[in-house]
Amino acid sequence: MVTARELGLWADGKNSLNPGKHNAITDVPGVRVGHRTLSGDGLATGVTAVIPHAGDLFREKVRAAAEVINGFGKSAGLVQVAELGTIETPILLTNTFGVAACSEALIRRAIADNPAIGRETSTVNPVVCECNDGQINDIQALSVQPEDALAALSVAHDGPVEQGAIGAGRGMTAFGFKAGIGSASRLMHVAARDFTLGTLVLANFGRAGDLVLPDGRRPDPRQVSREEKGSVIVVLATDLPLSDRQLQRVARRAGAGLARLGAFWGHGSGDIVLAFTTADTVAHDGPALRSITAIDDNLIDLPFRAAAEATQEAVLNALCAAPTEIGRTGKRYPSLADWARENAS
Repeated sequence: MVTARELGLWADGKNSLNPGKHNAITDVPGVRVGHRTLSGDGLATGVTAVIPHAGDLFREKVRAAAEVINGFGKSAGLVQVAELGTIETPILLTNTFGVAACSEALIRRAIADNPAIGRETSTVNPVVCECNDGQINDIQALSVQPEDALAALSVAHDGPVEQGAIGAGRGMTAFGFKAGIGSASRLMHVAARDFTLGTLVLANFGRAGDLVLPDGRRPDPRQVSREEKGSVIVVLATDLPLSDRQLQRVARRAGAGLARLGAFWGHGSGDIVLAFTTADTVAHDGPALRSITAIDDNLIDLPFRAAAEATQEAVLNALCAAPTEIGRTGKRYPSLADWARENAS
């Protein structure tokens, strides 16, 4: 796996924020990521799991927000996240036709841990987001099953994040290149304390020929498309105390990172951002009156910048880490890493 920094496609400017130890979403303490990849016999798909903390998420929910930049998508759970401002299951990413199987897995997992769900207490809201990997994967095979989602959850870990054509990113493309899973992080110093914001993206968007690198170059994938039909899912995690309202504001700034790359969120694109904080969790059976810890709005420009920077770099990492692949119709999706090596200064 190679990253945009290693290829010289990302260089920090004098105003840039520093990355965390692994330059990944798992730099946020407690956050874990796992993949389940399905390959062979026309299949190129999978599941990627993001787990906000090691406890029982149904009992200790994380404050969250959803920002729909363009809503051409088939995700599950976003309505309740927007309404209540919390997430109570791990977040699963998969292909468009795998949403139901992943939702079932999350529901069954939550019930196993909390048998009162749907009977003595409320139901559970599974959160699953998707992109269409049909350019490479035989999506009609409905290959993703609940056990694949559970497998991704079972191997979730902290530390470095595997990126590129892995898990949900196995069959994804972006800007005419092979793409998939990417991640990055930024360190923030707020109110005399250190915090981290991390991003994980499922990149499957952008017209071929539209990609703009940080140095202004426009890589040529040797193909040009007229329509933007892809999608991108951005998951933002932080340990900075933010209200759900503030989280939505931060989530919106991920769009700035996508725009810097040349995306314009076309009619057929499903562009969704999920943001959560591991600080100030919300107990399922909490007191009648609750207090919320959150930063002053006058300090929020720093996480705004962090969200834009980390999202932009995460997409570039997804493009660099994925190898060249031939799609189902014979179309070639080159690796941005190969382009970078051929065009090194």
